[in-house]
Amino acid sequence: MKVPFFRPSVGEGEIEAVTECLRSGWLTTGPKTKAFEEEFADVISGGVEALAVNSATAGLHLALEALGIGPGDEVIVPTLTFTATAEVVRYVGATPCFVDIDLQTLCVNPKDVERAINARTRAIMPVHFGGRPCDMTALGALARQHNLKIVADAAHALPAFRNGKHVGHDDADATVFSFYANKTITTGEGGMLVSANAELVQRARKMRLHGIDRDVFNRFSTVGASWQYDVVAAGFKYNMTDIAAAMGLVQLKRRDEFWHARQKQAARYSEAFADLPFICPAGAAAGDEHSWHLYLVQLLPQAKVNRDRLIAGLNDAGIGTSVHYRPLHQMTYWKAFAGNLNFPNADTYYSRCLTLPVFASMTVAEQDHVIATVRDLVL
Repeated sequence: MKVPFFRPSVGEGEIEAVTECLRSGWLTTGPKTKAFEEEFADVISGGVEALAVNSATAGLHLALEALGIGPGDEVIVPTLTFTATAEVVRYVGATPCFVDIDLQTLCVNPKDVERAINARTRAIMPVHFGGRPCDMTALGALARQHNLKIVADAAHALPAFRNGKHVGHDDADATVFSFYANKTITTGEGGMLVSANAELVQRARKMRLHGIDRDVFNRFSTVGASWQYDVVAAGFKYNMTDIAAAMGLVQLKRRDEFWHARQKQAARYSEAFADLPFICPAGAAAGDEHSWHLYLVQLLPQAKVNRDRLIAGLNDAGIGTSVHYRPLHQMTYWKAFAGNLNFPNADTYYSRCLTLPVFASMTVAEQDHVIATVRDLVL
């Protein structure tokens, strides 16, 4: 039996929606994108607006640009994240200031964030790592105390809840979700920026498409010449297509189906591995809900194999795995930004971490194969 690291859940509904879009003659940003934005904002609630983009990276970039962050500014970023979180800080000419993680939650520790704040700090970029919500209450209090902005990387966090509210309906000035192929819902490529700050969304909307003062859908769907527009800034090409949005609308309706499947799989793993020399991922804090985008384990020294040998053994058994992530301060480009700082928790985590398959369409037989193979290799 072969078990991929991830397999997307795309059904006839998504295929029909995309086919309908292709037949409509409207392929780029249009009515489907607008509907996707509106329905997504309703899911998050809290009076947010939603802006569909072609990637979460684009959404993070637009949020920082709209907040006026630029050269001379610093943005606090966890070292344990995908490179996109930090690279968008460089896009606007600012400098990432890396901080360590909490070894239990794998999210930033607000106390570490507070120690990193200085006169140049303009923003905090927390990452809801693996789908576990960060302590946005504490981070929000810090931001207000020091007059900072928060741009939250929620690429892993759909759906996830903090104190009963959806991630994105919290203390962040902007929150960005990902619809990459292996996320809970997918549009193939794509992302969504959400914010309750109308000025931020207005600026991001203009910058999403070349800095043009009229949205592309409005230019081609309202009375008047489509060529009558102004360019107010040197913008970007970050818009989502209606083809992607059509798929996203169907996937969004299936989010609870996908989420509940991941919850069950995570619970089965944790029960099956309870007696292994593992640190299983921490569940959400009381009152919160974890998205279970990733199932992350850490091997303890008494395990029969180390992380790399376990990966090799699983690969030999036809099981896909991954590692999320090598900390940024260990990467060639980012080392200079880390300076002489130490990140013991991120280093410890990376030396022993492994991500096992979790996806909605994984069968019980497939998961049983993963569990049995892991137990055989580790004990």
